[in-house]
Amino acid sequence: MRSVDEHQRVVAGLITPRAPVDVVIGDALGLVLAADVVAPLALPGFDNSAMDGYAVVAEDVAEATADRPVKLVVAEDIPAGRTDSLTLQPGTAHRIMTGAPLPAGATAVVPVEATDGSTETVSIRASVRPGQHVRHAGEDVTPGTTVLHAGQVLSPAALGLAAALGLGSLRVVPRQRVLVMSTGSELVAPGTPLRPGQIYESNAVMLAAAVRDAGADVVTSSMSEDDVEAFRAELRKHARDADLVITTGGVSAGAYEVVKDSLADEVEFVKVAMQPGMPQGSGVVWGTPIVTLPGNPVSALVSFEVFIRAPLRAAMGLPHPHRPHLSVTLTEALTSPPGRRQFRRGVLGAGGEEVTTYGPPASHHLRWLASADCLLEIGEDVAELPAGSPVQVWDLT
Repeated sequence: MRSVDEHQRVVAGLITPRAPVDVVIGDALGLVLAADVVAPLALPGFDNSAMDGYAVVAEDVAEATADRPVKLVVAEDIPAGRTDSLTLQPGTAHRIMTGAPLPAGATAVVPVEATDGSTETVSIRASVRPGQHVRHAGEDVTPGTTVLHAGQVLSPAALGLAAALGLGSLRVVPRQRVLVMSTGSELVAPGTPLRPGQIYESNAVMLAAAVRDAGADVVTSSMSEDDVEAFRAELRKHARDADLVITTGGVSAGAYEVVKDSLADEVEFVKVAMQPGMPQGSGVVWGTPIVTLPGNPVSALVSFEVFIRAPLRAAMGLPHPHRPHLSVTLTEALTSPPGRRQFRRGVLGAGGEEVTTYGPPASHHLRWLASADCLLEIGEDVAELPAGSPVQVWDLT
């Protein structure tokens, strides 16, 4: 059988980055920058008021107190957005709003709370220092400064900065486009009445959610019956629009294994020394990489975690592509099949320092995986672990 490490390398070699593209900033959240962003202008772009109040020459109000206010004629009213150039004459004031451009000659802003709020002759009851309550041009960003760096994940704040700099688009590493296909004549869509022998399809829903959770896009998520021609037609319909195809089911050793029967020339089907998830496959169909996963639900999702999630995130430049691996203390004794790497569902406790296995190890027990917060990774050469042993876990939170 192929080792887990070897199959990880094979799958990682199939998943490659897409060429950088320019996207409008409204669609760039969570994407990774492909090029540095250099500020084309200053922020703020001009001296402006940090407060609603009155632009003044600081020296004119240096003696102002609550008992002896200084009175100044209000010569202008400056709302935010006024674009004409104004000059403040000594001995006068301009009423000014937050963000409005400071008039030439003004050296400070008196908050409206320190005045009587008049629009004709204002009484100022407090002094201000030169520069007080003024946002100076370029004090946040100067032109030519690298403000965002290639490899950075675009956060809401980063997009706000790009917009403030007047940038309508950014060069990014695009999301991977993934086609998810679930196979089996027994499958019906949730919400459809079941007939004898039928089950609700869950793997495509689950894997599509895992793809999105990893940061990629799902081209489509579909089901196919155990019919070779129907499966190949559905696959061909969507594969050219995808960067990666993930199938689930139809890869075991029995009859009616539609994926195996359909793709014997394009996909290398192997047994991987792991539990769950032994039957695996990988290859290229119509120019698109494909990874074929087993059909049992726990096997499918564990296989996604072990083989696909990290290289998928790495291809999009996302930081920390791997799940955190922790060494914690096992609270109970367990056994593991020799020669296979076992991935058991678990629940962390004691502040993340202990782990307890959760549910049976069989690959159809999806209920337990839905409530687990980690996977225990037990090596191929381990048959027994006593309580109190250190064990490696993958943190799924």
